[in-house]
Amino acid sequence: MISRMTLDTRLTGLKGIGPAVAAKFAVLGLRTVADLIDNYPRRYDDYSQLSSISKLKPGSVTIRAIITNAKGSYARRGMHITNAVAEDDSGSVRLIWFNQPYRAAAIKPDQEYYISGNFELSHQRLSIMNPTVELVSDFPVNTARIVPIYRETKGLTSRQIRAALEQAMPAIRALPDTLPVWLIKKQKLMSRAEALEMMHFPRDGAALERARDRLGFEEVFVLTLAALRNKYEMQLEQAPAVPFLESVAREFVSHLPFKLTDAQRATTWQIFQDIGKPQPMNRLVEGDVGSGKTVVAAMAAVMVLHHNHQVALMAPTELLARQHAETIQRLLTPLGYGDKIGLLVGGMKTAQKQAARDHIASGDIRFIVGTHALIQDSVDMTRLELVIIDEQHRFGVGQRGALQSKAGHMPHVLSLTATPIPRSLALTLYGELDISILGDKPAGRSEIITKIVSPNSRAQLYTEVEAELAAGRQMFVVCPLISESALAFAKDMPGLKTQPVSAEEMYERLSKKDFKHRRVGLLHGKMKPADKNDIMQQFVERKLDILVSTTVIEVGVDVPNASIMLIEGAERFGLAQIHQLRGRVGRGVDQGYCYLMTTESIAPSRRLRALERSTDGFKLAELDLELRGPGAIYGTLQHGDLDLRVASLTDSILIAKARAAAQEFIDRDEDLLQYKHLKTQVQHLSAVTNLN
Repeated sequence: MISRMTLDTRLTGLKGIGPAVAAKFAVLGLRTVADLIDNYPRRYDDYSQLSSISKLKPGSVTIRAIITNAKGSYARRGMHITNAVAEDDSGSVRLIWFNQPYRAAAIKPDQEYYISGNFELSHQRLSIMNPTVELVSDFPVNTARIVPIYRETKGLTSRQIRAALEQAMPAIRALPDTLPVWLIKKQKLMSRAEALEMMHFPRDGAALERARDRLGFEEVFVLTLAALRNKYEMQLEQAPAVPFLESVAREFVSHLPFKLTDAQRATTWQIFQDIGKPQPMNRLVEGDVGSGKTVVAAMAAVMVLHHNHQVALMAPTELLARQHAETIQRLLTPLGYGDKIGLLVGGMKTAQKQAARDHIASGDIRFIVGTHALIQDSVDMTRLELVIIDEQHRFGVGQRGALQSKAGHMPHVLSLTATPIPRSLALTLYGELDISILGDKPAGRSEIITKIVSPNSRAQLYTEVEAELAAGRQMFVVCPLISESALAFAKDMPGLKTQPVSAEEMYERLSKKDFKHRRVGLLHGKMKPADKNDIMQQFVERKLDILVSTTVIEVGVDVPNASIMLIEGAERFGLAQIHQLRGRVGRGVDQGYCYLMTTESIAPSRRLRALERSTDGFKLAELDLELRGPGAIYGTLQHGDLDLRVASLTDSILIAKARAAAQEFIDRDEDLLQYKHLKTQVQHLSAVTNLN
């Protein structure tokens, strides 16, 4: 045994953990005592509320009983089933485990167990399904309790992890606090040491809840503090002010073929005020699909161009970049900037790219539109003052920073997103940004009609589709995967027996059978850029009636004549993703329709029903966050470091308290160097969440 345990102590220093067992802990990423303590339980089994077998009711139950007659057997299709009987003084009940062949051999005869699981109907008999079991002898005498269950691996159980944690208890109790004393007192929080002890060995439900409150508060506090510090540091930077000229703004508006919405006018005024200051703007414009973000960005750019500066717009895909270039060309040509707009994307020929880079460096191109190609070392921007990043969450911190560095100083930054951000995220992760919301839809644009369709109704749907196509309109068909070979990797997708149709298979079906009299095209991410652009251009020019695609068309693609969006295997897509996809139709004068085709004829999920009822992206974003569970920050952010492990971002009270505390920490001019652990967390999250 080790003489003195520290957080850096290797697990091999604990009793019962040799090299072989330590290797199993390492599979879970646990190598030191610090790793062990930081490994929170994934759930808890409550053995403190026991029922007698004779009084069991359907639902979650816990009993204390002897287990007998444990036997395993294989059913059809190779599924292993273990059956056993649990008995107490009041009666008996059947236990059933699926695909846990070790169960029968592991159960000890004549020993009492705490048994916890779901009491439900199975083959016309009430049974406890897939229960967890714990030997009563492993608990303190006559005391049942709340037991933590950890992520496990082959040869390593939660019981072994708990045993290691019991040895680590001195290290847990010696942990210093990470928050200021005044903050702990003001918020009436547990100490960090006690909270961690209660997370791993809760006295009771109330103690566990207080521990969650303490650790959850710290998670949100640190995230918010990192965002606020980024914001204040940004304000210390200098950027050339771009004076507002009313005549320039009026001239831009006079050439628009439509009237700006109230939200567009308010947002552009906020941007003009921002760029008129000697500090860099850091504003995010969020607007639902079709809300007119590109027009707002172009209007902001005109003011910068008028003062002889450069503007760069970076988009996540080449299709979207080309479309932005065309839109901006159309908007700015009447103002005399048509020959000052240039495109730089990876799919261009070498000579074209070199010519574009030369014109950018000389200043001949003043509004540069592109993809990641803009951040290559060979691209030299001499007078860059405004950076516009479309769908900014699709770019990493380094990529955004690389584009900004082209200015030689901190430029003004305008970020755009069509992914509505829940208020909780706006206050935490996006706390460093000034946010404008385009809540109005352009005049004349109707709500998209969304319907859930089962495979049994496909023929009827195709009849409705044919009527639309016969009227001269077009349809998108979106599939979750490209090919049948890709489907092979999706066989273990939970919940469904049938796999969704692939894009290639759907293309074959539609072009050779169901719509063989129509012009059908195929588009997916693995195609060459030139081929993708060609197919998309054919669709835009109405040379195709139907475009079968993957989610490559999710963001930004604008085809006003497309009125139908058919999403195959709709249950495979995220809520926000489907909302983005259906925003590709109904962008012209015709009514838009979005059909959500399920893979099987089963009851639709809550997510699909919500999409059928609502086209409000902000309401759907809140629901999306709720459905993702307590820890998931937001699927589209694609950064696991931001996920919360304890706090829930639907807890508005917690978020408000933590944000107020982070602001007070800054207002008190607290020295972060005094709090080593807090400093490390904040610096890490500042780098990860830096959206400027």
